[in-house]
Amino acid sequence: MPAASDPGVALPHTFRPRGVRIAAYLFGGLLLLVATVIWFSLPQNVRDQFTLFQRGTVIFFAVAACVAGQALARSRIEANAHGATVVNGYKSRHFDWNEIVSITLGGGNPWAKLDLSDGTSVSAMGIQGSDGARAMTQVKQVRALIRQQSHTDRND
Repeated sequence: MPAASDPGVALPHTFRPRGVRIAAYLFGGLLLLVATVIWFSLPQNVRDQFTLFQRGTVIFFAVAACVAGQALARSRIEANAHGATVVNGYKSRHFDWNEIVSITLGGGNPWAKLDLSDGTSVSAMGIQGSDGARAMTQVKQVRALIRQQSHTDRND
């Protein structure tokens, strides 16, 4: 049971960054729209001067930017009764609650960090420092979940 000061959260729950998703989808879409409008507003004789290699290079970098934006936007932490799954880009890792010791988000850090019982730490890009107060609320919620869900042999 969470203490009165703990911001409780019902399981399952997914923590996602807001600012990064807005930037990736909104600004990525706007950039694609502007580039398409500019391309088709060029006279045909100017478009014909671009070689197939040049067109392919532009398309390659556009696709690479979309893939990178999607990787950032899909980052999340999925919490359920069995543990937390951390999705950073296209890689995901599952941790039982007993493996997670704490979560931190220091001033100036780009994203949260999970400290694990084996002494290592894992970046958790699902909580972005750029989200400000919302990110701090999410960190407090994950801390409350760690306290609620973690059990030891002595249950302390």
